[in-house]
Amino acid sequence: QVQLVESGGGLVQPGGSLRLSCAASGSIFSIDAWAWYRQTPGKQRELVARITSGGWTIYADSVKGRFTLSSDDAESTAYLQMNSLKVEDTAVYYCNAGAGKYDYWGQGTQVTVSS
Repeated sequence: QVQLVESGGGLVQPGGSLRLSCAASGSIFSIDAWAWYRQTPGKQRELVARITSGGWTIYADSVKGRFTLSSDDAESTAYLQMNSLKVEDTAVYYCNAGAGKYDYWGQGTQVTVSS
């Protein structure tokens, strides 16, 4: 079992930055991939970014060049640095950890981009 706790969400103006953190506990040795998803009311959860243990990273087209996903294995934490935020980035952001055939989710953190 892996437990995930997100932090770092909040209210920011367009053009601003936020850094989300996702701290893992439990069977952290089994994590082989980290990802961030986001969801807005009435829409499906969508992938924002994903990184594997080998360092292979993918980003949604809508965030390429603005968001950076990284992981710190020593701290068992993943980060999502979000720059040049837009109103359309407003969503609940969820951390995901992949461990073999299992997926674990955090509780979500609200990001609101508004002037």
